[in-house]
Amino acid sequence: MPTFAPSFSALQSLFEKRIAVLDGAMGSMVQTYKLDEAAFRGERFRDHPHDLKGNNDLLCLTKPEVIEEIHGAYFAAGADIVETNTFNSTAISQADYKLEPIVRDLNLAAAAIARRAAQKAEAATPGRHCFVAGAIGPLNRTLSMSPDVNRPDYRAVTWDQVVAAYTEQINALLDGGVDALLVETIFDTLNAKAALFAIETIFEQRGDAARVPVMISVTITDASGRTLSGQTVAAFYASIRHVKPFSVGINCALGGRQMRPFIEELAQVAECYVTSYPNAGLPNAFGGYDETPADMAAVLADFAKSGFVNMVGGCCGSTPAHIAAIAQAVKDLPPRKLPAGSEPVLQLSGLEPLLVR
Repeated sequence: MPTFAPSFSALQSLFEKRIAVLDGAMGSMVQTYKLDEAAFRGERFRDHPHDLKGNNDLLCLTKPEVIEEIHGAYFAAGADIVETNTFNSTAISQADYKLEPIVRDLNLAAAAIARRAAQKAEAATPGRHCFVAGAIGPLNRTLSMSPDVNRPDYRAVTWDQVVAAYTEQINALLDGGVDALLVETIFDTLNAKAALFAIETIFEQRGDAARVPVMISVTITDASGRTLSGQTVAAFYASIRHVKPFSVGINCALGGRQMRPFIEELAQVAECYVTSYPNAGLPNAFGGYDETPADMAAVLADFAKSGFVNMVGGCCGSTPAHIAAIAQAVKDLPPRKLPAGSEPVLQLSGLEPLLVR
């Protein structure tokens, strides 16, 4: 039998005992600090030849105290797990800022910051266990779709390039000591499969003791219930179930109310834990989010009462106040039960699932 990293059994124990709570948005919290270009640059990047404001991941190196304070606020609100500030910490995404060489530094720093916040939260409440998930974003280039409408065959990136970018990030996150890997906000399943391929390859290279839980979260772009690359929720799950993820879920894009039918569909087919961290409603005309903490808490409590979820949290527009309300709303509700077992059938998928019985 393989031996897994200690975080595996600890997280599993949490998910079996109660509904786990994830943190909320990072970007909207960073915006509240009103940081200028000089703050993003810090001393290390003072003379960098490209604008850096908006590169929130860079703050792990130039304003680590800001990122740690945000993580700490989420733990204080009741989050069990915070995500590292590494949504764009790959060479492909950092190329927009000409910062490809610092990717390893970004991920190591982000993991260390989140771990410090977790340790402080644990020290403040003896007996509490706080977790750090390494956030792995979807990239700004896609393997499934062409960026040029006149050249549908064209791709701005190759499979090998995507795997290499994810491999560099994942190795650094694991070296930084994260408890889990979270491949999130997936809009292109092929990009996600490249990340999952990189993860499995790294686990094979490092040995079973290095295996940590792999959490997967897809984003549904509109009321059609499909990803940007066209798959339904059930088709997406069929595409990634072979990796035996620790959890699968839906985040971003939609508010909780709009997400409900799709999280219900996922809960019906998933053989693993199910997670949901929606936006604080749909964006308004000014790009803001209008759902209050009470609004979000009511929606996610409904998911919990309906038996859909094992972990809840917030995405764009959510704050520590939202997470505090959500944590309070689900604290006495039972987690979704894992299915006892299902008929072994061949499951394939294109844009929709195909079950061969």
